[in-house]
Order: sequence, then C-alpha cells, then structure tokens
Amino acid sequence: MNKIPKHIGIILDGNRRFARKLMLKPWKGHEWGYKKIEQLFDWCKEIGIPELTLYTFSVQNFNRPKNEFDYLMNLFNEAFGKLIREKDLPENKQKLDQIQIQFIGRTWMFPQEVQENMRKLSELTKNNGPYTVNFAMAYGGREEVLDAVKKIADSVKKGKLDIDSINEESFSKKLYLQSEPELIIRTGGDHRTSNFLIWQSHYSEWFFLEKTWPEFEKEDLLQVINEFSTRERRFGK
Repeated sequence: MNKIPKHIGIILDGNRRFARKLMLKPWKGHEWGYKKIEQLFDWCKEIGIPELTLYTFSVQNFNRPKNEFDYLMNLFNEAFGKLIREKDLPENKQKLDQIQIQFIGRTWMFPQEVQENMRKLSELTKNNGPYTVNFAMAYGGREEVLDAVKKIADSVKKGKLDIDSINEESFSKKLYLQSEPELIIRTGGDHRTSNFLIWQSHYSEWFFLEKTWPEFEKEDLLQVINEFSTRERRFGK
C-alpha cells in the first residue's frame, strides 16, 4: 500500500441480514456491528488512517419497527455511556485520549438521553487527536444540504452574507462535515450511495462489498486500501 487515505467513510450495512443468518432477531445484528466498530478503531490506528465517518443511523431509520428502534436507542446509550464512564480508566485513557468523537446530523431527533450522551462524549473528546471519528446520526445527505441552505438563507436575511459571496467554500462551511473522504466503503451487497455525504463525496472512490458489516475484517480493509492506492484520481482533469 503506497497511498493511505486520510479520510474513509463507511456505510455500515447488513447487520440485520447477518443476524438472520444466525437465526437471531434481526435487530440483534446491530450489537455485532457495534463490536466491529470497536475493532475498526484499532485497525485504522494501526494502518495510519486519521479520520473516519461512519453512517450509523439515517433520518429514514426512524421509521424502523418500534422494538428495533428501542433496541438501537438502548445500544447507543450503552455504547456512548460506556465510553464516557471508562474514558479515564488506565487501560483506556491513552487509547481514548487520541480520538476526537463527533456527531453529524439532526441529532435533536433522538431521545433526550441519547442526545445527552452524544453531547457529553463530544465535549469530553473535543481536544483529542490525532484521530477523528464522525458518527453520522439522524443523518441524510439531502437533509444536510437543505439545512446548509437554510443557514445560508438566514445569514443573507440578517445581512451577514452577501449573495454574490456564496461559493463552494462558503457553502461547505455550513455543512455538518467540512472534510471530504477520499474513499467510501459500503458493506452488505447493495450498490447504492443511500444519501451518504452527497456533497463531500463528489470525488470519493467508492467500494461496494458483498460482506455484511459484522463480517467485515481487517483483511477486507487492507484489500480495499490496496486497490484504492492503485487508482488514478484525476478529479475531472
């Protein structure tokens, strides 16, 4: 691998299908998916990938069946709460002090407890580095663009922004996420972008894998990065 991406986006797809293979309730697959994210952090640090953006929960996912939705909310609270509680334990301190955790999306849509845990975790890690993990929560690419347009319109209305000064740079600053992934991976076998980072991914290299997210392994990540390093990125030139 002679070209390591600085920023990777991943659509974590296939958790429910994985659970069905094991004859479990479909939503049980999310727990396996969560454990895989913990492993992913270690792989990226070892390889030297400084930023990850993970499509964790979309705006449309709020329409999931109530039992699955409630299970996911409990899982989010458990995962985020665990990180908050264990942040200063000796065995975790060095590891977690290197990671800044951010949440992008319409996070106000979540139950209050989930919102509070996200806020606490963001605040606790805001000065950490050199690694960054962005959790796309209550996220949608079109929704992100619409929210940015509203911010632009409000700035123009209040006289803080001149219409003639609106360009790609000024617009990007109103998005949830300003950085752009060089590489995006979708697991689960579907070949769709599913409303993920539609502005930021305009020149990203996409990889679609048949494996579900819980089946994803370090070797799969290395293989994708190896193929990425062979691609010529011309950016329209």
